[in-house]
This record gives sequence, C-alpha cells and structure tokens, in this order.
Amino acid sequence: MSIIYKYLTIQIFKYFGMMLAMVVGIYVAVDFFERIDDFMEAKLPLSKALTFFFLKTPFIITQILPVCILLAVLVAFGLMARNNEIVALKSSGVSIFYLLKPVIAIGFILSILLFFFSEVIVPITMGKANQIWLRDVRKELAVISKEKNIWIKGNRSITHIAYFNPKIITVYGITLYQFDEKFRLIRRVDAEKGIFKQGPWLLDHVMEQNLNKEDGSYKISFHERLSETFDFAPDNLSQVIIKSEEMSFKGLLEYIKKVELEGYNAAVYRVDLYAKVAFPMVCIIMCMLGAGIAVRGSVTKGLPVSIAYGVGITFLYWIFYSLCISLGYGEMLPPFFAAWTANFIFLCVGTLTLLNAD
Repeated sequence: MSIIYKYLTIQIFKYFGMMLAMVVGIYVAVDFFERIDDFMEAKLPLSKALTFFFLKTPFIITQILPVCILLAVLVAFGLMARNNEIVALKSSGVSIFYLLKPVIAIGFILSILLFFFSEVIVPITMGKANQIWLRDVRKELAVISKEKNIWIKGNRSITHIAYFNPKIITVYGITLYQFDEKFRLIRRVDAEKGIFKQGPWLLDHVMEQNLNKEDGSYKISFHERLSETFDFAPDNLSQVIIKSEEMSFKGLLEYIKKVELEGYNAAVYRVDLYAKVAFPMVCIIMCMLGAGIAVRGSVTKGLPVSIAYGVGITFLYWIFYSLCISLGYGEMLPPFFAAWTANFIFLCVGTLTLLNAD
C-alpha cells in the first residue's frame, strides 16, 4: 500500500470512528429518554434497561453506518481540499481516480461487514431486545412461536392466528376459543381471514360452534361474513409478529417459502429479503458520492458544510429508499425493484459525480 493510500485510509477511518461514536451516542441517548419512563412504570431495574439499549445498539449501528462513512469521506476529502492537498497531488500527476481506489475499497469492505453484522449479530440481539420490551416492559400476553403462528390470551379467550399481514391489516387462519368461568369451551370461531375495520374485525368464510349447556352438544353454523370484536388491536399484532430484522437471510427465505407454500401473500417479507442485500451495498454508493462531491471542491468551506452535504444526501436517499420499500410493501413495485431502485439511481448519480470530478 502506498503512502497516499495509507494516509487516506487512516484519515477516513479516524473520522468514521468519530462519526459512528457520536451518532450512536445521540441515537441511544434520545431513545433512552423516550423509553425510560416505560421501564420505570414496569418497575424494572436500571440494569434491565441498560441491557435493552445495549442489545439494540448493533441494529442502530447497521442503520447509521452508511451515514457515518459518507460523512467521514466528505470530511476527509473536504479538509484535504481546503488545505490544497488535492491540488498539490494533482500538480504532482496524481489522478483523482487514483485517490478513489482506497475509498471504493473501504466502501466494499464495509458493505461486506454490514451484511455479516446484519446476518449474524442483529437477529440475535434484536430478538432478545424485543423479548425484553414485550414481555417485561409492555407485559404483552401474546405468545409468538418460532414460525408464523400467534397465540393471544384474552379475557376468558384464546385466539390463534396463522399469519398476519401488517401492511393490509389482515389476519389469516383465525381460530377463537371462548371459555366460561370453569374454563369450559362455550364457543369456537374459525375463519379463513379477517380484516380490521376500525373497531370490530370482519371475518370471511366463518364456521361458528356454540355450546348447548343443556345437553353439552355444539351447534354449528356457517357465515360468509361475521363481525367479531377481539381483545387485541392491529398494533398489538404488529408488536409481536416475527420481524425481518430478527431473522437471517437464510431464515427469512425459509420463512417466505413456508408462508407462500400455505397460500399466503409474503410480498412484505420478500421485499425485506432483497433489502437485506441491497441496503449494505449503500456503503459503496455513499463513498462514491462523498468522494465525488468533495474533490469537486463543493465542500471546501469547512466541516459544517461537509456535514450539511452529508446529511442532505442521506436524507434524500433515505426518503427515496423508504418510498420504494413502501411501494414494494403495497405491491406497486416488484420486491426486487423496490429494494434496489434507490441504490441504482444513487449509484448513477455517484458515477456521474466521479466522472465530472477530474
């Protein structure tokens, strides 16, 4: 490795470490003050709260790592441009594209590390953090299996849901068990699916069984549609369903196959599957954008301007990326394009910026 490459690498990683520590610290501090009241109301010790935020930290890192590397590249090249180091290198015959090689290499390495981090560490830590939040803090009565199924204990009732699609607020494979004070089954309702309508749930293709207390038999009736009020709301289900960040790429793929094999729509999870690969690649794109903007002399006014550029670029990317993901969830875009469109467009912008940098 040449002296120039060593210098660039050291400078970028120095500012990257500073940015990462600062942003993670701010993120955790804000989250801590927002949630600490919930831990106090649940009468949990401070150690439990600290464990929760510690377990959430890996997920936070995966979300902000692209931002930090973009800011680090902008600051490193911005300071070099302000100190006329880039002009001196150009005068010595060093091409701008020569300087970009270590930057692209850093972005590629961070993309691999981010994917590995999301695959191995985040599913474990987020699973444990969600357990603390739901079981110890929120005191949720819903129990989620390792697969799709959700069991909810209510007031003398137990509800089983085979699959819940949070984007269209629809449940599939519902079975409701209602009991009397002696825990005797007095009513059972089986439905193909249910849609939430601001209060009751509208169940389709229903089979209802009611206990005849005189002879102990059950009267069976069928309904095309039945309005039913449950002890839970869609928000409760959204909190307890298995989440994509709690699964690895392989685990999520197997989950999707099981959901689709049973005839359910898994478009939401398929978008998240492609996003698990697409999102880490943004590290390379951010490095290209940061270097291209910096060497063009756009951030020679100092650190505040560099940070402003970085925040602005990140904001635009995140808005567009979230829009594409939402369109994918709503099946307005195919899952693959929903996950990769933002990357492709910003990659084109980054490439054009670099081509005009020299």
